Amino acid sequence: MKKWIGLSLGTLLGISHIGMIGMIARKESFPKLNLPIGEYTSYNVIANKEGYTINYRAHDPRVLVKSEGVDRPGGFLGLGKTKISKHEQYYIAPSQSGGGMSPEMIACIKKKGGGEQTGRLVGGGLGTAAVTNTGIASVPIVGWVLAGAATMIGMDQGAEIGGKMAEDFAKECKDEINID
Repeated sequence: MKKWIGLSLGTLLGISHIGMIGMIARKESFPKLNLPIGEYTSYNVIANKEGYTINYRAHDPRVLVKSEGVDRPGGFLGLGKTKISKHEQYYIAPSQSGGGMSPEMIACIKKKGGGEQTGRLVGGGLGTAAVTNTGIASVPIVGWVLAGAATMIGMDQGAEIGGKMAEDFAKECKDEINID
């Protein structure tokens, strides 16, 4: 009889221990960490019996490296190729990492840049036409300088007018966005 009582108590104790281990394992006794994770964040969590510590950096790495490989002419008379590697380190301020520009502002900048380039092309053509039709290039000694200056002035004015026109006609560019 003592055998059966001991065996049943031992079984009951074993089953209760297994049940308690299961309850503890299912219980969310470990803390849930909801850290904001972004492009430049890092964190390190150390947990032990006494508690846990978190080392969190909201802007890591602060120094970024940009590497670029370029093939350039090299050798005798530039007939060969030389591979040049450029490495540039630069700092990103925390305000820049979020990219504080809206998609509308980016679209407006693109439209204005496209208008400036088209205007520069048209202005250069008009400046060249003015040079050839007025005979500025035939002025002795300084004619070629005056011709180049007239063409460049036409290009600059064309870029300014084209950029302003693109900004005025683009639906992405609103009155409150001032890109100058």
